[in-house]
Amino acid sequence: MACLPVVLAAGYFFGYPPRWLLWSYPVGSVVSFFAYAVDKSAARQGRGRISEKTLHWLGLLSGWPGALLAQQLLRHKSSKAQFRAVFWCSVVLNIQASIFLASPYGQALAGR
Repeated sequence: MACLPVVLAAGYFFGYPPRWLLWSYPVGSVVSFFAYAVDKSAARQGRGRISEKTLHWLGLLSGWPGALLAQQLLRHKSSKAQFRAVFWCSVVLNIQASIFLASPYGQALAGR
């Protein structure tokens, strides 16, 4: 997670990834962290929960750094092996999508 800003900064220095990608990670991370916090609170109070599917989608859509931080700081969903396996698959898919968007193929698809 610590190398993500370095990778993004290098990509923007060379001008390859779409500009919106820079903002997708901080915004997605804040939204994901908030969703994990709300779900943790709901779990403690016995209220309606945020589905695991939704949490995974938030991580896949560039919110995984915030989700990872929430898992560690809030100790939420950090011990469920199946959840963590799907989470790490979503991280890999997100990074692969980001690499594709920064590639000449992604550039051509975007019409650049």
